Amino acid sequence: MNALINIVIEGKHNKPILVDAFFNETPSLKPMVIFCHGYKGFKDWGAWTLMAKAFAEAGFCFIKFNFSHNGGTVEQPLDFPDLEAFGNNNYTKELDDLETVMDWACTNETIQNTGDVERMYLMGHSRGGGIVLIKAEEDPRVKKVVSLSGVSDFGKRSATTGDLEQWQKDGVKYVLNGRTKQLMPHYYQFYEDFIANQERLNIKRAVLQLKKPLLMVHGNADTSVSIDEAYQLREWSPSSELFVVNDANHVFGAHHPWSEQKLPDQLLQATNCIIKFLR
Repeated sequence: MNALINIVIEGKHNKPILVDAFFNETPSLKPMVIFCHGYKGFKDWGAWTLMAKAFAEAGFCFIKFNFSHNGGTVEQPLDFPDLEAFGNNNYTKELDDLETVMDWACTNETIQNTGDVERMYLMGHSRGGGIVLIKAEEDPRVKKVVSLSGVSDFGKRSATTGDLEQWQKDGVKYVLNGRTKQLMPHYYQFYEDFIANQERLNIKRAVLQLKKPLLMVHGNADTSVSIDEAYQLREWSPSSELFVVNDANHVFGAHHPWSEQKLPDQLLQATNCIIKFLR
């Protein structure tokens, strides 16, 4: 298996984007999957690399990346050494980052020789699920889209709710990261950006207008993003497919760090379902 690891590409917001690509060397061009991590996530979290390798073994060119303002750095791509960047992240920056990665995938010589730009598919976990739904609706290069434990509404997330008056007054609010124990900042610009781009960031609008195959994969024991959000997405897109993984949590049995050499059973179920859908 071939892999490009921690390739640095320039983002549109003065921060680099780190990219990985996994693929098997074959003469024919392979469908391309671009994966977006979620909130407080990163491309090397848990079992995502094992998942990437499973897609490569199944005949895909699988690309995953760190959003430019996810809190990681080029030197330390895991976890969140750059909380200032994290605090200055927002949804439109993530959409711009995804577009930058898509542009890179269409122009990088190695990827051009292995990945088929006519079969570009997007897949996003959690908050990344909302990002890929919006991008899939607005970018004709995307042919299929997968929401993995994905959200259906950015407006009701904790990042855009709460005591707005206090948030505006302080300029920042903090969220505890239960795993790293960091107090992670959200600057008020996040809310301002959301309001300024409210129509574009409306997932319901995007899904209602989406004219491409859509798959939702969700665990029915997800306590971070309720499976009700997957049912909501299907209501807006009756032709979409929904695969429910029984007893699965938000990350399908994975955790960070993940030291085993195989995918957890529930994430393997999800991965196999997505591969079948994208084929």
